[in-house]
Amino acid sequence: MYDLVVVGAGPYGLSIAAHASAAGLSLRVLGRPMASWRDHMPTGMFLKSEPWSSNLSDPAGDHTLADYCAARGITARHGVPLPLDVFTAYGRWFGERTIPQVEQVTVTAVRPDNGGFRVETDAGESIAARTVVLAVGVMPFAHRPEPLRGLPAPLTSHSSDHRDLSGFAGQDVTVIGAGQAALETATLLAEQGARPRVVARAGRLRWNAPPQPLERGRLRALSDPHCGLGTGWPSWVWSELPWAVHGLPARTRVRIAESALGPAGAWWLRPRFERAVPVLFEHRIRAALPHDDGVRLELTHKDGRVTALDTHHVVAATGFRPDLGRLRLLDARLRGTLRTVGSSRAPELSPGFESSWPGLFFAGLLTAPSFGPSMRFVYGATFTAHRLMLGVRSRLENRHGGVTVPRPATAGTQAATSAPSGEPAR
Repeated sequence: MYDLVVVGAGPYGLSIAAHASAAGLSLRVLGRPMASWRDHMPTGMFLKSEPWSSNLSDPAGDHTLADYCAARGITARHGVPLPLDVFTAYGRWFGERTIPQVEQVTVTAVRPDNGGFRVETDAGESIAARTVVLAVGVMPFAHRPEPLRGLPAPLTSHSSDHRDLSGFAGQDVTVIGAGQAALETATLLAEQGARPRVVARAGRLRWNAPPQPLERGRLRALSDPHCGLGTGWPSWVWSELPWAVHGLPARTRVRIAESALGPAGAWWLRPRFERAVPVLFEHRIRAALPHDDGVRLELTHKDGRVTALDTHHVVAATGFRPDLGRLRLLDARLRGTLRTVGSSRAPELSPGFESSWPGLFFAGLLTAPSFGPSMRFVYGATFTAHRLMLGVRSRLENRHGGVTVPRPATAGTQAATSAPSGEPAR
């Protein structure tokens, strides 16, 4: 029986596994490294976050994005957007150097078994584990507006369904949403020869400001501090004090998770977007039906007017919503017994990221209603990996003796050389 099985090999899964490996746990890591980044984000995208706030976490802090880029002559500098493919390659490099092995299999089931768990894979293996971490990323939780759900797949998709947008060249494409995914997808569509438009409920688009200089006066830095999720005191709290968010009432945590760091586009995308993509503001989808060789959308304006819009394809860039009900690999009986955070459908977690089912831990998007919006971004991986490993240690000590969990390199030492600007999109 293994001490720990980590399900998922994105930034959170790899970071947790790096800490577990350093602690000497008997460990299995299951999943394709950086799969959602490699397969579900279009070619040509850039990171919205600054390089220093996009590190994966190992206890010594020896495998940063800056280290990876410096060794390859790649610019990773404050205020210079980094290609998504560089970050994806960095994540794979990180895993190769910090984890003995990542097994590229798909987990089909996680079930309670004799005080622990039974983890089943598509390779036919059944693995016994004392503790399990579900770091499954965002893909199970892609959100599509209800009117689009009845359309056949050729007519609609989610923004995360696409690696290559060139197939839309010459087509009229409607993108739903007003965040970075919507705005960047629409821009890339235009640059690939499509005719995109954006439909947004908002009355205007929000754009992050260009990054502030790293060297600023003391008063300016105090009034508007740099932090892992941007600048300003609210962002500083969300990024640097997730443990404090965890201590708030459930209703408050849910509200923060749903509303803080709302949709906005990166400053560097704005000129490309505005010269190429029209926007229909203050519109919602009322209905969507197949029509001729595409889709007829019925859109309701804020003032009640209904407009018909014909388009070849609709892309829902409407984000991801944490929902345990969509985590089908988790045993239904177990899933149904988990305590949730207030009115949300996310698991209530201990300070060590343990759910109400002993030995079952969560990481990533599903933990945002427990620890705040930093859990939606790579920046939250360092806090998660260390705190979660403390939780695993505590659970294992209760069952069969102790393990030693090293402390991670602090974000503060990384921030000494650079700082973020704007809200990370991924």
